[in-house]
Formats: sequence, structure tokens, C-alpha cells
Amino acid sequence: MGQFRISGIWKDSNNVITHYAFHTVGESSTSRAIKKTKSEAISILETNNNTATTWIWNYSQCSWNVGEKVLVVNGANGKYLRSNPDNRLTDNLGHLIDFDWIHP
Repeated sequence: MGQFRISGIWKDSNNVITHYAFHTVGESSTSRAIKKTKSEAISILETNNNTATTWIWNYSQCSWNVGEKVLVVNGANGKYLRSNPDNRLTDNLGHLIDFDWIHP
């Protein structure tokens, strides 16, 4: 069983999410981000007892806040990750930090 946080995304030239910034939650700490492909992320979350939530940077508090639960859904174009930020169902994690300019 693993617990994960997803703090950011990478997109391709068509503005489609290709990678996610995954963090492993431990007993007393959370790991640095590890870049996972979309298929790796889906595989991790489809493994029994693995869960993930978004991890949102709070600029006013200068700290990370645990966000919404992340689920794998099967859409018209295949499987993808989805969350429920601010009680609004979204089709991907596009509201997370875009890491393209930080780490290619």
C-alpha cells in the first residue's frame, strides 16, 4: 500500500499532460518529486491500496496543502487522472504547477 501526492505536471506541445510530479508519503516526511509518465502514474494508482491526492502550493502560507483525491478514469481517449478541486469535477490535473519551465 502506498500513499502519494501529485504536485505538478508536464505537457507536450499540444497542451496534453504527459508526466506528473509524484511524491511518496512516509511516516514522517514526503519525498522529493519524481517525474512519472502518464502510464506509470495510472499503473501506480491502479495498484490495490495505492492512493494519491493533489498537493497544492499555498503562496500566502508558503506551505503545501493536501488537496483532492486523484482517481483513474476511463475516458473517450483512454485512461487519465482526475481530481475534484474546489468541488468542481475536472478532467485532468491541469490546475497543478506546470513544471515544464522548472525541470524539462
